[in-house]
Amino acid sequence: MLSELVYINGKFVPKEEASISIYDHGFLYGDGVFEGIRAYNGRVFRLYEHIDRLYDSAKAISLEIPLTKEEMKEVILETLRRNGLKDAYIRPIVTRGIGDLGLDPRKCSNPTVIVITQQWGAMYGDLYEKGLSAITVCIRRNPPESLPPNIKSLNYLNNVLAKIEANVKGGDEAIFLDVRGNISEGSGDNIFIVKRGKIITPPTLNNLRGITREVAIEIVHRLNIPLYEAQLGLFDLYTADEVFVTGTAAEIAPIVKIDGRIIGDGKPGRITKKLMEEFRKVTESEGTPIYPE
Repeated sequence: MLSELVYINGKFVPKEEASISIYDHGFLYGDGVFEGIRAYNGRVFRLYEHIDRLYDSAKAISLEIPLTKEEMKEVILETLRRNGLKDAYIRPIVTRGIGDLGLDPRKCSNPTVIVITQQWGAMYGDLYEKGLSAITVCIRRNPPESLPPNIKSLNYLNNVLAKIEANVKGGDEAIFLDVRGNISEGSGDNIFIVKRGKIITPPTLNNLRGITREVAIEIVHRLNIPLYEAQLGLFDLYTADEVFVTGTAAEIAPIVKIDGRIIGDGKPGRITKKLMEEFRKVTESEGTPIYPE
């Protein structure tokens, strides 16, 4: 069986041989940006939106990506082709590159560009049918005035600490509060509640502007379901009729228990299930073709 290939700085190498310098500031300091993208049935879903967000994150940290957006698109598609993938998870990464042991990014003259592709099924397995149990964690989401959550950087320690706490406490997912006690997001997804037929989600100042979040909102508008952006607290989560999360890896997933409180009747709700169904339809019909048609 042929080894999976990884793109690194213009070359495609077997994943076992893929490496970066220990002096790369992405490794030393988490100084870089990344995206998570999915391909469904031979099409990359919302590829251009993901690439735009990657370049926005890079601009926010003054990191100049040495490829145009069109070149990045072609690298991603070619990596998928060389691995013979039609359904895949895609991880483009851009680091500051090789420097010294100091922090100064000016010492890093050549960014490192990596694209990883691999098969990856449903993140939560059978929990899409049963529903997830979530835990609100003590660790707070990075405040925007310290490290803006909309920079999708390689420094994911905040998220990792939240996931560790959820693991210890027996939750399938962690839910962040911000420093003011408002609901922010999950460790890797955005959060929505349903209350009396209306959908509410936190504004994106204190959480990532998720692309799957945007798709879910598009579906909600198409279905003529009322939707609002508003700050939410723990009370709103505990008393919601339904709760669901959205993310590239998670897709749309129902939450049926939070901090031991049963949400609704303890099963994935009607509106959530409808959105999951409509999301599957969208991913089956949209996307950038991997292979020439």
